[in-house]
Amino acid sequence: MEAATALDTWQRPVHAAAQALLGDQGRADVLRGRWLGHAVHPLLTDIPVGAWTSSMMLDAVGGRTSRTASRRLIALGIVAAVPTAVTGLAEWAHTTAGERRVGFVHALGNTAALGLYTASWAARHRGRYGRGVVLGLAGAAAASAAGYLGGHLTSARKVSSRHPAFERPSPR
Repeated sequence: MEAATALDTWQRPVHAAAQALLGDQGRADVLRGRWLGHAVHPLLTDIPVGAWTSSMMLDAVGGRTSRTASRRLIALGIVAAVPTAVTGLAEWAHTTAGERRVGFVHALGNTAALGLYTASWAARHRGRYGRGVVLGLAGAAAASAAGYLGGHLTSARKVSSRHPAFERPSPR
């Protein structure tokens, strides 16, 4: 994926928008977590992922009485996905070409997950609970695949903001 130059046509305009988002240094510092000492994006991912996973567990074992709670958890995940995506864009803006390609596919997968969860919430809201569950499961699959790519970026590629005070000193 890192060598898939065909993705460049699609990711370049998004990358330009991400760089524009960071045009103001104060905004960049907030979005990239300078105030915290490390990237905010990985922390925020726990909210939508946790809410959506909790919803899936309620669907599996909660029965009819948990339907409202499950729908509300999906809504929480949808709302939390917005700042999570914005902070992800901020991290992605400072990556190499190969990392940008992987990050772009990561974002596409998360966008698909968000769309599926939004459709799940809407179906449940209209009383189409079974359809909502199926859409939620599809959203979970998309989020899992996208999360794998995000994990690759942070673990294997070390894409993440860090405050200089936390950097390791260079060996002498």
